[in-house]
Amino acid sequence: MTPYPPARREDIVEEIHGHRVTDPYRWLEDADDEATRRWLAAQDELFHKVTDVLPGREALRRRLAELLGAGSVGSPVWRDGRRFFTRRTAGQEHPVLYTVGADGAERALVDPMALDPAGTTTLDGWRPDKEGRRLAYKVSTGGDEESLLYVMDIATGERVEGPIDRARDSSVAWLPGGEAYYYVRRLPAGDVPDGEEQYHRRVYLHRVGTDPDTDDVLIFGEGRDKTDYYGVGVSRDGRWLTLSSSQGTSPRNDLWIADLSASPLERPALRVVQEGVDAETGLYVGRDGRAYVFTDRDAPRSRLCVTDPSDPSYETWRDLIPEDPEAVLSDFAILDDLDRPVLLAGWTRHAISEITVHDLETGERIGAVPLPGLGSIGGIIERPEGGHEAWFGYTDHVTPASVLRYDARTGETTLWASAPGTVDVPEIETRQISYASADGTQVRMLVASRPGVSGPRPAILYGYGGFNISLTPAYSASILAWVEAGGVYAVANLRGGSEEGEEWHRAGMRDRKRCVFDDFHAAAEKLIADGLTTPSRLAISGGSNGGLLVGAALTQRPELYRAVVCSAPLLDMVRYERFGLGQTWNDEYGTAEDPEEFGWLIGYSPYHHVHAGTAYPATLFTTFGSDTRVDPLHARKMCAALQHATASDAPVLLRDEAEVGHSARSVSRSVDLMTDTLSFLASQTGLDLVPDGDPVMSGGDIRPDK
Repeated sequence: MTPYPPARREDIVEEIHGHRVTDPYRWLEDADDEATRRWLAAQDELFHKVTDVLPGREALRRRLAELLGAGSVGSPVWRDGRRFFTRRTAGQEHPVLYTVGADGAERALVDPMALDPAGTTTLDGWRPDKEGRRLAYKVSTGGDEESLLYVMDIATGERVEGPIDRARDSSVAWLPGGEAYYYVRRLPAGDVPDGEEQYHRRVYLHRVGTDPDTDDVLIFGEGRDKTDYYGVGVSRDGRWLTLSSSQGTSPRNDLWIADLSASPLERPALRVVQEGVDAETGLYVGRDGRAYVFTDRDAPRSRLCVTDPSDPSYETWRDLIPEDPEAVLSDFAILDDLDRPVLLAGWTRHAISEITVHDLETGERIGAVPLPGLGSIGGIIERPEGGHEAWFGYTDHVTPASVLRYDARTGETTLWASAPGTVDVPEIETRQISYASADGTQVRMLVASRPGVSGPRPAILYGYGGFNISLTPAYSASILAWVEAGGVYAVANLRGGSEEGEEWHRAGMRDRKRCVFDDFHAAAEKLIADGLTTPSRLAISGGSNGGLLVGAALTQRPELYRAVVCSAPLLDMVRYERFGLGQTWNDEYGTAEDPEEFGWLIGYSPYHHVHAGTAYPATLFTTFGSDTRVDPLHARKMCAALQHATASDAPVLLRDEAEVGHSARSVSRSVDLMTDTLSFLASQTGLDLVPDGDPVMSGGDIRPDK
């Protein structure tokens, strides 16, 4: 193994709440420092020297491109007979937004590649007005997720206005007529303290064609916490404005409603629906005039209530769909063009989706929507004007994203739109297994392999475990390619996610974060105990909060894992709040400003638990230069620490990529990233990626036992 690039160790020790905290690689926090640049360049050279010669890479790259060639298609959004949807064909780098009018003619509205042939521009979000005449859409360039907001005339395709900057994470709530909308925008950088440019959002009323910097009307947000996120919505008839506020990513929100027929648009008289309550609640006013309240208040698996929008206080809520003891309510839609109007309810039961049918008035369950398999559904879409049809996305491990249509008159579910590409998908077998974590809690895990495969195999264990995010079955080129080559791929539904509701989420956050790591270690031990793999053939993978997960795993149990891919991770939990969007996550993790919460963080912070002389597993860090959520400094510091400390010959590498961010990327860049990560893991675990007949020897030439 080539020697690692030199990285100076500085004698930085701070006394924090009685703890002596060392930080020898703080200089790597500065991406613009010349020393950091030289170190990164040397890491890049080392990365390519090791990975470019790994066997099977080109065959893997071709296969991943074939699997991603299935493309994708999104559920339709309807406006007065016109529909809008996204689709990506086999030859496209990004999904394109299309519209189809009453004449059936299809037309592209927003094509990211037409905007930027380099492929670094992404479509972040879009919303047509209530009449289907204008479209608000947001785009970002270079992965920064900053979201420039534009408005388009749908008939002509011409831009009506924009860009409006600082619109990241903004919802757009159109008023009838398409001449005005409520939206969310950050304050200008010059109006906020240094280092807080990503915070300080406000809700505004904007009239199309006016100057947003001088003419927008401030509606809400003044004097509230700088990390607050806001959501806005306007009912179809334009009468009711709903406004929500949550502090960072905390699992609770305040909620208000205003009758726009009784107060000016510029000064809506907001009435409290929920304030200062430890619960998440949303409100939607239906065509029938009832307010539908979707909430986990007194219902960790969520319930749907109804009330009068003119008096939506908690005491008036009436259960329509009560909490289920096992399934988590995820979505609903109303179909009212029927003799007996119905409500469709979407659920996840232990991470598997289902849809039930209920009487709209009473909530009585009267049926179920047939689904093609054990998979995941997307949002259930109805026509805004009402109807008897609903559309929803569907995917599972072998089914590319498709759209299904449910007809409430016949009770039938049919394929409405399939993924546009043709792909030969390998036969795989997926099982859901249950295992006990360290404290006895039962955790579930989906395990995919080729049918009939027996004996220990190279395996990847993937997890996330945070922010109420659920890991459910989905088509994945990387999973299919790994399993097709003979490997095992497992996805653990750890505490911290939403697979079992809000209690499951809270069982893995703050002072209980250690439970997530325990669940992950127990998943690995289960795979080994069942004979599916061995420690010498087991790899782990995770990104973002999942990068924190695998960072903690490799420092807590280095002997349990052979290889690690740690992508866009949080790793220095003492200083995480100082960078990126860190301050919006302190309800999830805790804050280093508080002595008790600092104790939680330092107790597992991966960067601070790297110990010299430990034989660490092979580790590949992947970072993205334009990541404005999780600063790449975490991976830089951890990489340097591991390279200095490890007593094993297993490589510790850093892959840094420019002009991409934390989220969406072009297909070709996705193929490149997956090729690098999977070939690295295959070389370490002994998975043969080379097709039959290829003369190149497989097995991995950088394993120390080779």
